Amino acid sequence: MSVPQYLRQISLKIGNDETALDLSDLRIRFSIRRGDLKTPNSADIRVYNVSDQTAQRAQKEFERIVLQAGYAGNYGVIFDGTIKQVRRGRESQTDTYLDITAADGDSAYNFAVMNASLAAGSTPDDHLQVALQAMASRGITMGQGMTLSGNKLPRGKVMFGMVRDHLDNLGKTQDLSWSLQDGQLTLIPNTAYLPGEAVVVTSATGMVGLPEQTQNGITVKMLLNPSVKVGRRLQIDNASIQQYRYGLSLGDTNSNQWVKNSSFLSADGFYRSIVVNHSGDTRGNEWYTDVICLAVDATVPPGLLDRPETPGAVAPAGPVKPYG
Repeated sequence: MSVPQYLRQISLKIGNDETALDLSDLRIRFSIRRGDLKTPNSADIRVYNVSDQTAQRAQKEFERIVLQAGYAGNYGVIFDGTIKQVRRGRESQTDTYLDITAADGDSAYNFAVMNASLAAGSTPDDHLQVALQAMASRGITMGQGMTLSGNKLPRGKVMFGMVRDHLDNLGKTQDLSWSLQDGQLTLIPNTAYLPGEAVVVTSATGMVGLPEQTQNGITVKMLLNPSVKVGRRLQIDNASIQQYRYGLSLGDTNSNQWVKNSSFLSADGFYRSIVVNHSGDTRGNEWYTDVICLAVDATVPPGLLDRPETPGAVAPAGPVKPYG
């Protein structure tokens, strides 16, 4: 999907729909951080020159915050979460501000627990439903996902402890990454992407500068685009991507191999986004989306996963060694 980016729009509401405070007409600065990691997304939002009465209500009465932004014809939610802290301050003799720090799904991530027993014959989908029931009281529902395998367990299964630990196990057995996106549990295949039309990223649709191939993936900056979601496809012209320079020393071997195996350029120009950050200022020039993406068929080589000395490798923590 490609929509020309012009005529900015923004909406900032604090609270539920019936009693929400609408701060959309004030100057707003924001920084939204989203990724396909299980760690909750976060937001820092600054609202200028809020009245004392409104500021006091924001500090005491409300928990939910919803930020929508974009352009005419391409406008939507870029953050929906829970307020964690509200601070008041003064930037100059004439301007005061209200700083809001918020998180998305952190209550479920930190405190949701499960205690259930399943009979023999349970499937991965049954395990997922138990996890969703445990997180429902903390506002989490099912979002976009993938079809899980129908394999049945030959014996019963006890599910006890933190929900996030059981979701980690589900991710390992089903080869997926789970995350909380706008109050919804999202399941993203490690070697695929979420359904939906690809977002075309070109200079005509808002791309700023040129994409670059890095050790972390393909980085691309564009005018703020709420259509870009974690796990969604992007279509980028490979000819515009600035390629990574491989090191020539022996110490660069692992880094070079990592880029070749996981941060390579897709043959057809389709990539899946793994990090989507939004930043903007309604009275300034900043109004951008920064994305890190990987080729839709990119995988992390098992050999790299088993080597903690490799840059970017993932390995289980070893035993704590006593001093000396």
